[in-house]
Amino acid sequence: MAAYDLDEQEKLGDLKAWWSRYGNYVTGAITVVALLIAANQGWKWYTSKQATEAATLYFALSDAATKNEAAKVKDASAQLMEKFAGTGYAPRGALLAAKSAFDAGDLATAKTQLEWVVANSKEDELKGIARLRLAAVLLDQKQYDAALAALDGKHSEAFAGLYLDMKGDIYNLQGKAADAKTAYEAALPKLDAKGSQKQYTQLKLDAVSVAPGALK
Repeated sequence: MAAYDLDEQEKLGDLKAWWSRYGNYVTGAITVVALLIAANQGWKWYTSKQATEAATLYFALSDAATKNEAAKVKDASAQLMEKFAGTGYAPRGALLAAKSAFDAGDLATAKTQLEWVVANSKEDELKGIARLRLAAVLLDQKQYDAALAALDGKHSEAFAGLYLDMKGDIYNLQGKAADAKTAYEAALPKLDAKGSQKQYTQLKLDAVSVAPGALK
């Protein structure tokens, strides 16, 4: 028994010596791991809270847009862009707000909302939609060069036909019938064969093709 106790005491002494030497490192490592776990849990809670609040604002904005409540739309959109810019709701809210402003004839606000989406959205598809709509706003403002510049931005192949069609419209309004014809011709094979847009583009191509100076 005495030998057993001595052996246990030696092991206990070794453990104490080891802990004396490395205890601070172990404690520090445990503390770091605990902090990382706490930070991770905190971040998940924060992002979840952000998403919930952003979603609430977005649906409020959507409801206000449906009811044509312009002031509420603008306020909700401003809060989304200011407080929740990193969420997916902010650019979607800005697109809705831009449409609401455009329908109300407020082109300046529509332009600002769309420019924000182009500059801040993390989703290329939303940027592509925003650039196309921005070009339409600039077209209404007769800012033709700026509209063409907006269409020169990056966009997916899915938007290629619509971008080219819009370029055709801009060239046509600039009196550049030949350029408009080229753009419409390039747009046609990229548009949905069963969609109404392709038929509309064909009509515009037919019209510009017989216009005076179209083949110059």
